[in-house]
Amino acid sequence: MKFKGIIFDLDGTLVDSLHDISDAMNKVLTALSYPTHDYDTYQYFIGSGLRNLVSKALPATNNSDDEIESCFECMVDEYTKICTLKTKPYDGIVELLENLTSQNIKMAVFSNKADELTKKIASEIFPKQFDIAVGLSTEELKKPNPFEAIEISKKWNLKPEEILFVGDSDIDMKTAVNANMFPVGVTWGYRTEDELKNSGAKAVINNASELIAIL
Repeated sequence: MKFKGIIFDLDGTLVDSLHDISDAMNKVLTALSYPTHDYDTYQYFIGSGLRNLVSKALPATNNSDDEIESCFECMVDEYTKICTLKTKPYDGIVELLENLTSQNIKMAVFSNKADELTKKIASEIFPKQFDIAVGLSTEELKKPNPFEAIEISKKWNLKPEEILFVGDSDIDMKTAVNANMFPVGVTWGYRTEDELKNSGAKAVINNASELIAIL
């Protein structure tokens, strides 16, 4: 078997968290009497961390650094309360992870979501599957920076080229390329197949079971 490990993105790849993220941000916007957004709009705000999402969700006339920081803190408070309320694994993900576990494939989560929230969601929704779950601890390490992905490969004692990097966005594909890992795009998340391919995806899958064929 060529590949011995898999790093998964979280939002849009393993779990559908769109509703919880959107609901939390809309609650903050409503409290400030700012316009809210629908779920389809939030789909394009997700992927570069919650601070970036807050900036995109705020009105252009109220988008100062101080306002972003204040709303970010409120949004994280709201989201922490509900982050697993509506968030669920995508179809076939639980079965896929069980299959991979039975094959002794190493698995990790690497997300641009805040580290504490990444660990909370991964541990509550997938309590047995992941030995490593890493989120954003500092803006400098945000994907597509490959630093954390490479650190995971070191912990596993694997070469980067022995690892699949699975995600739903251009950012994930660029992270994989930067880390010299094999980029696999998924079409059930928040971005299009063309965007994935144009960002470096070497394989694009339409359902979770197709990942086994790549292995």
